[in-house]
Amino acid sequence: MKVLQLVNSKKSFFENQVKGLEQNGVTVDTLCVPKSETIGETADRRSVIDYLRYYPSVLKYSLEDYDIIHSNFALTAPFAIAQPTRPIVLTLWGSDLMGQYGGLSNRLASQFDAVILPSEAMVEYLDCDYEYVPFGIDTDVFRPIDRERARAEIGWETEDRIVLFPYPKHRDEKNYSRAKRVVEMVETRLAKNIQLKRITGQPHEKVPYYISASDALLITSDRESGPMTVKEAALCNVPVVSTDVGFVRDTIDDVRNSYVCKSEDEIVDSLEKALRTRVRSDGRKYASVWGLEEMGERLHKIYKSAQQSVPV
Repeated sequence: MKVLQLVNSKKSFFENQVKGLEQNGVTVDTLCVPKSETIGETADRRSVIDYLRYYPSVLKYSLEDYDIIHSNFALTAPFAIAQPTRPIVLTLWGSDLMGQYGGLSNRLASQFDAVILPSEAMVEYLDCDYEYVPFGIDTDVFRPIDRERARAEIGWETEDRIVLFPYPKHRDEKNYSRAKRVVEMVETRLAKNIQLKRITGQPHEKVPYYISASDALLITSDRESGPMTVKEAALCNVPVVSTDVGFVRDTIDDVRNSYVCKSEDEIVDSLEKALRTRVRSDGRKYASVWGLEEMGERLHKIYKSAQQSVPV
């Protein structure tokens, strides 16, 4: 089977999707929306002109011998719909369905032969049938690393307790101000120095070191479809303290020294527990469930089913 993947940005979880498919014998070509060479433009941003440049490439590629066109993220959906190859498959990522343009994403999704959701938290926002396929994680990359070794690797030379906030400050839905407030309260309770560190823009292969160098991962988001970083931290055996968003409860509900919280007071209490003991979690037990091969196998089955549903 040969598949053309359409994507606006090659996120790490998308690249893992490609790996999982290749492990299941699927040949994958990826066509990414081009990014203008504009000074100050963020890594993920694409302009209208970039998308206009994209369609001729999609049309050219889709005339080749592909069995499936797989569109990833709703912004690439119109290009899959507008080219001749069928069947077409769509994976929605979260913000494209749960954000302000969810209505448009729904209308686009209804025109696909198969729609995939990576999180069941997205189900209530979708009006058509779907398949649930969680994003897989490369368990060889995200693995337990000794805390002190990880700190030495990335230059965090400190004995302080470190709490990792895995997002930039400016994303309102991630609620950095809540994270900062929580850490300050826990620092007062423990009477110990606690550093709240952020991680953005690091090479993917370095991320496990930043996670493992931390005493806990803190998620204070108001909404999420995931987040993937919770699974990554669990696979590194790093405790997670999180609001009850996305698939967090399903992911860490029975993981040692990890907590799903419904209020800010509960977040403070839970983070205090995690930092007081510095005991690692046991999330690594899910390595066989969250790996790439199982995800690739499920996607392969969806592709085959979509082929059977399209008239010859």
